[in-house]
Amino acid sequence: MFPRNAAPRGRSPYGSHPPPPAPRYYDYNHQSLGGGNSFYAPGLERLPTYEWKPTASTYPVLPPRTPTTANGRKRQNVDYSPHVVKRQRLDSSSQQLIGPPLIRAPPLPRPPRPRPDPVVAGSSRSNFDSSYPSPRSHPHPKVPAVTERSNSLQTYAKDKLSGQMVELFEECQQQSSDLDRKETCRTRLQQDIQQVYAVARLYLTGSSMNGLGCRSSDADLCLVIKGNKRHDPIHVLSVLQRLFKSLSYVERTQLIRAKVPILRFREKGSDLEFDLNINNTVGIRNTFLLRSYAYADLRIRPMILVVKKWARHNQINDASKGTLSSYTLVLMVLHYLQTLNEPVLPSLQRDYPEWFNPFMDIDMVPEGPKHVPPYISRNQSSLGELLLGFLKYYATHFRWDKQVISVREARALPKNNSQEWRNKYICVEEPFERNNVARAVHEKIKFDAIKAQFAESSRILQQRKDLNSILPVRAIITKESSGR
Repeated sequence: MFPRNAAPRGRSPYGSHPPPPAPRYYDYNHQSLGGGNSFYAPGLERLPTYEWKPTASTYPVLPPRTPTTANGRKRQNVDYSPHVVKRQRLDSSSQQLIGPPLIRAPPLPRPPRPRPDPVVAGSSRSNFDSSYPSPRSHPHPKVPAVTERSNSLQTYAKDKLSGQMVELFEECQQQSSDLDRKETCRTRLQQDIQQVYAVARLYLTGSSMNGLGCRSSDADLCLVIKGNKRHDPIHVLSVLQRLFKSLSYVERTQLIRAKVPILRFREKGSDLEFDLNINNTVGIRNTFLLRSYAYADLRIRPMILVVKKWARHNQINDASKGTLSSYTLVLMVLHYLQTLNEPVLPSLQRDYPEWFNPFMDIDMVPEGPKHVPPYISRNQSSLGELLLGFLKYYATHFRWDKQVISVREARALPKNNSQEWRNKYICVEEPFERNNVARAVHEKIKFDAIKAQFAESSRILQQRKDLNSILPVRAIITKESSGR
């Protein structure tokens, strides 16, 4: 379960000694790619490949765990709001399941006390408050009875709708060759950028790295420049724009002065587009958080891909036009799967706060998920059942006017009167900074269109149980196949 160089269970990863300097050579791709997202320095040992490999467990069998509140007390019915109870009652996919019990792992070794990243330009970390739980504020979950989980998507594709979802996913998901291309370009860029900014490191982030990308997905890059000096993002991007114009493998550079400024460019001779930002380190943190969720259960990646394709087809997946960003949609899917009567997912931040600490040094962020053990849910719903439940949840049960979606807490939080949530049509909490990632939806007409699309698609799909009724499956597959 742990990499070869991980500490024995119950000990600090670094014993009684201070942590060693952050390694300069990483490979945190899911596939074993040579040089993948690596920071090379001569003489330093390469870290194990970043993988999510759930294995058959040998943990002791314990009785099923009674649901508890954050302070450890048994959860009473009054902890549930009436609309959540009603939604769970109506969700047939979570009511009729008799499946394998939930697996949670035994306590893990705690990492060294993280030190905060230096305050850097382009980061909105100031929004984060000091109430984030410390690593010791939540004990690790106990381990109920053990069983193996399925390693085949076909287990969850016994009906027509589920089979269509699997087909769409398998045809459209990002391939190793797609990631190879992005990695090759990232590696070359880092080498050239270090001629100007010697201590800079370039991270591949977003859907390309979190496992939720398509063949047509563009690539997001984050350039981290450490040190005591504050770097103005616009100035750095302007310097890079001049540099990139001299590179033979880059073309069409464009500086976009948005809230988070980016440099947009293409790989020469292809349609592979990159967006590069400076020191927006929360993007690195949520990349590895979402990656951990993406590989926690076989159903997550197909589910999210289908939802994003559905939203894009129905014109509600474009934050620049006042609708939902892909990141917002992903959090909405994870929230739904966390809040079922039999959850498909836990809250990783709540259960393993030391490995998803927002103040962990950025060099350690790719390492954290390696220490999170497998999660096995009792919920054995098919992909089709989960998609139907997702649409129905947001069409009829979720209270947009009273609730905030929180993946961090694995529940819907009450909407208070703070500036972050007041007068906002859709409230989705960013898991680390806790701001509203759905703030682009600021017009009632767009909000009404989003709600109407959930309601209409839920009604149609419930009647027909055919993915083609809400999404042109074959046309999307053809477009993805010809795109790269």
